[in-house]
Amino acid sequence: MVGAKAYSPFFCPRGHPIFGNILAMVHTKMINAHRKFAIMKPAWAADEDDDNRDGDGGPDTGVAIKTRPKVKKPSMYKVLMLNDDYTPMEFVVHILERVFSKNADEATQIMLHVHQKGVGVCGVYTYEVAETKVTQTMDLAKKHQHPLQCTLEKE
Repeated sequence: MVGAKAYSPFFCPRGHPIFGNILAMVHTKMINAHRKFAIMKPAWAADEDDDNRDGDGGPDTGVAIKTRPKVKKPSMYKVLMLNDDYTPMEFVVHILERVFSKNADEATQIMLHVHQKGVGVCGVYTYEVAETKVTQTMDLAKKHQHPLQCTLEKE
């Protein structure tokens, strides 16, 4: 095997032609085995015209994809304060500062708006937060014996 040294990548270092041939056969079998697996289709790449739909795990078996539901924004509610002739203006400002976290200027503006127009918006919140603020306002007014009324309305 004189030509094996010059051209064969499977040249045996000791120059033995049998070992070189064995290496060549093993290499050829590996290539053929690789080709065999390379032309097989995975289950997810099955053709659309395959009619193997009996659920036996054949080529038409797929992966279930879980979709996330769209989350919609919560409805917002306005907290409205109603005017009355008996609740002191200072108490209304105190409520706006304490319950609704308004600064002194904002609280005064809202209080004057309620006094002049009869109703005013204290803030806009989700339902649970708005309901809590209405309850806190009503409880403080009742505790201090004022008839202050507060309600909520969908925006």
